[in-house]
Amino acid sequence: MLLMTAPNCPRCDSSNVTKSGIIKDRQRYHCKACQYHFTVDKLGKGISTYYVIKALQLYIEGVSYREIERLLGVSHVSVMNWVKKYQIKIPKNSEYRPTYKILNHKEIAEYFANRENLRSSGVIVTELGDKFMVIRWERFKD
Repeated sequence: MLLMTAPNCPRCDSSNVTKSGIIKDRQRYHCKACQYHFTVDKLGKGISTYYVIKALQLYIEGVSYREIERLLGVSHVSVMNWVKKYQIKIPKNSEYRPTYKILNHKEIAEYFANRENLRSSGVIVTELGDKFMVIRWERFKD
């Protein structure tokens, strides 16, 4: 016999939860610890945590929401929601600006073979599917 247990409260993570009716064909629960009413998560299209982490990394590096949308194929609204959810703050530093390139394996080897690409800048490389993203910070030129 399979025994179903109520989920923990999403607000306070308490297991002191009881059933509290059905709304739109979904079971509703009531948390006795914090008095919160909730339903179980909808089953649907979930986005892999890989894309969430990559989107947040790109945001911290200074890439715009729309550009992240183009690069990763996830909605810019989703990226904004993740930034709010995880309370991500980007450092304020107007002295540097990031630029980036999407390169395949051969192109990245050629990029690093040229010493001029590494002069007077910081560089970070991150995987982006079957390609690589090279993010580079340069000082603003006057």
